[in-house]
Amino acid sequence: MHPKDDDKKIVLAVNLQGFFFDGLMEINKKSLCPVPESLIYYSSGVLDKFLLSQDFFEVNEGKVREKVLGLKLLEATQLTREDQKKVYKEVADTSLVVCGYFSESVNKKIVDVQYYSQLGKMAYGHLNGVVPNFLDIPCFYSMIATSFESMTTLMTLLAAKNRTGVENNLIFKKILKSEATENEMLMSGVFPTQTKKVS
Repeated sequence: MHPKDDDKKIVLAVNLQGFFFDGLMEINKKSLCPVPESLIYYSSGVLDKFLLSQDFFEVNEGKVREKVLGLKLLEATQLTREDQKKVYKEVADTSLVVCGYFSESVNKKIVDVQYYSQLGKMAYGHLNGVVPNFLDIPCFYSMIATSFESMTTLMTLLAAKNRTGVENNLIFKKILKSEATENEMLMSGVFPTQTKKVS
């Protein structure tokens, strides 16, 4: 047996939503500004849903391709209220997963994580205008739009932990490149210092 074989673990969980919920909650507890548990619950359900590739990609004329989220968001204004609900949720949830759990996948794209982040926040904002409640929580989707960066940070840390066993790996790379947000640094245990300009 190779030494690396000992590091590999098989996830044994009744359902993956529970696995994601536990992982996100564990990281959230370390945050100086933890997000509400309802957002963790919602996000773990989104992660569970997007594990199936047919939900993450779309098939057009027999070809599998990534969803064009910006176009979907623009076209949604012409749809019925019920169809708007579906499209806004699809765009918002896909953006959440792309910015969070699969943030490294954006590195080779023309658009960056900020683009998907803006799309996701806009879509959740529009969704809140169509159907504001989730689990009887008023203005829920507005709340998740406001906490979008915090949620994607939690997901990025969880993804790094699941892939490497080290939750801070991706954040430390961003810190070294001076690309980490203050919240990411705080969650990873690095306390940003304010630099003062010397005149």
